[in-house]
Amino acid sequence: MELKLKLKPLTNRTKINVKFSEVDSLGIVWHGNYIRFFEEGREAFGEEFDLRYLDIYKRGYITPIVQISLDYKRPLTYGESMIIETTYVDCEAAKIIYNYKIFRNTDKALVVSGSSTQAFLNLERQLVLTIPPFFQKWKKKHGLT
Repeated sequence: MELKLKLKPLTNRTKINVKFSEVDSLGIVWHGNYIRFFEEGREAFGEEFDLRYLDIYKRGYITPIVQISLDYKRPLTYGESMIIETTYVDCEAAKIIYNYKIFRNTDKALVVSGSSTQAFLNLERQLVLTIPPFFQKWKKKHGLT
């Protein structure tokens, strides 16, 4: 019987502040900005784990969002800070999946959770159905294969 060790998930945690331009007239973060916060999380994840958009592009691929979901729990307001937790979800398909949790920094309350899925396209914008070689190497480097 082969024993497989459960690896710690690849997760980035980044802290940002709510800006005035991100809130509505009541001082509450406008709901659409949470998608931008997810983007902040993906960017920070890419920096930490060498999976930046330009790294992907330089290897001949783009990765547009093809699905996104959000589940709102509590509001954030102007002047508060948040922690965006971005976790890579491994799968066998040619796509990148992340789960997100956004916490209010002061009390660590969960504000929003969600997920996103990105597909691989070549630079001619054609769908790629097999895992690109560079991404297979990335997964192996991080113990995912």
